[in-house]
Amino acid sequence: MSSANPAEGNMPAPLTNLKIQYAKIFINNEWHNSVSGKKFPVINPATEEKICDVEEGDKADVDKAVKAAREAFQMGSPWRTMDASQRGRLLNKLADLIERDRLPLATIEALNGGKLFPHAYMMDVSISPVILRYYASWADKIQGRTIPVDGKFFSYTRHEPVGVCGQILPWNFPLVMAIWKIAPALCCGNTVVIKPAEQTPLSALYLASLVKEAGFPPGVVNIVPGYGPTAGAAISSHMDVDKVAFTGSTEVGLLIKQAAGKSNLKRVTLELGGKSPCIVFADADLDTAVEAAHQGVFFHQGQCCIAASRLFVEESIYDEFVQRSVERAKKYTLGNPLNPGVQQGPQIDKEQYNKILDLIESGKKQGAKLECGGGPWGDKGFFIQPTVFSNVTDEMRIAKEEIFGPVQQIMKFKTIDEVIRRANNTHYGLAAGVFTKDLDKALTISSALQAGVVWVNCYGGGPPQAPFGGFKMSGNGREMGEYGLHEYTEVKTVTIKISEKNS
Repeated sequence: MSSANPAEGNMPAPLTNLKIQYAKIFINNEWHNSVSGKKFPVINPATEEKICDVEEGDKADVDKAVKAAREAFQMGSPWRTMDASQRGRLLNKLADLIERDRLPLATIEALNGGKLFPHAYMMDVSISPVILRYYASWADKIQGRTIPVDGKFFSYTRHEPVGVCGQILPWNFPLVMAIWKIAPALCCGNTVVIKPAEQTPLSALYLASLVKEAGFPPGVVNIVPGYGPTAGAAISSHMDVDKVAFTGSTEVGLLIKQAAGKSNLKRVTLELGGKSPCIVFADADLDTAVEAAHQGVFFHQGQCCIAASRLFVEESIYDEFVQRSVERAKKYTLGNPLNPGVQQGPQIDKEQYNKILDLIESGKKQGAKLECGGGPWGDKGFFIQPTVFSNVTDEMRIAKEEIFGPVQQIMKFKTIDEVIRRANNTHYGLAAGVFTKDLDKALTISSALQAGVVWVNCYGGGPPQAPFGGFKMSGNGREMGEYGLHEYTEVKTVTIKISEKNS
């Protein structure tokens, strides 16, 4: 999830007349209506208009999907007997198909999720095949070990797939998060039941069509669009789901973990919210720090779990940093994310829009200085002005709560010990940034910060090889890299007694 801004020069135009082809439930490589017959509307957040209706899955549909996934996982099934290298080839084929269909997928991401089309095309849709190919190369390299034991025995380990994996996706990076989830799971030989976010189901359903075209056996990948309290809850509490992976809010993560504990103690990995500190020292390259901190919080309208939403700036450069940050925030062009030249799109829905505006109002009332923005924009769509607050203190709501919007709050610090203490004074621990030219200072701070990812003199992004996840209430487990594979395998020890006749 890089926070760089891609150039628009060598990019095709979005498909403005795109017809939505896939709006049903995907089970056993077939398209299904919901058992209940219900559908739900999918809204374009830039226009507040309905894009289409999607079949609304709930417990009955989840049961069907889990049954299909379980059958596909049975010993002797085509998936379980498939050579590991062939699993890698299927993942590579899926990567090829995503590259082929970059244009419709990027258009869907912009239309359904409010994502800027250049970001969707050059980043989200482009990185997805890279992730798939990374895990494709791992498929035939997941190996156990022999264990030195008493010579009368032979002991070794096997790394086996966990089983049926429920995967619940967020709305801010619908396609990328689907790939983050399915790539390591399928690489290890698991089967999956995916619930996309109700706000953004369309790219996951398009992906389902590519899964079938790539040649994955029926039941390996199943996608059930629906709401969290129904479809999501059914996955979390299902007695035949062996593991749940969730990306989203800490509040929902707590519910998922409770459901897992009350059902079959299924494995749970969680990538949750954040209130990530970004620390700028006086010796930093100011141009780099201002731009990186800006992108760190305004990228994708601030709708990133890693958003640099607590910006600590050393006292001696504070005023200049605030001035430059305000100048940078005022340069935005807001509008429909499908249009060229637009630099900020809408928030995802009315609920998030209202939450962000409420937090902005709290900042004003609690004494922060509003430097720019601070309100809605336009007469339709869920747009909010780029907003910068200075004179923010640690006890204010905007300094404590995850805003998930285009709101930058800038705080002042004096010493290293002070900023470490303040940076760690949160229930969250997802990411952090440090800007300094002093290597000792960078190492000291990055070691002291309680965060799963620390960037030094940059902010955001990372290759598929690098693990990602949080400390404290920002989650459990890791995604991406070799560490991501560990979440999708069980380690089995096998010990065989050697016949003494041969000794």
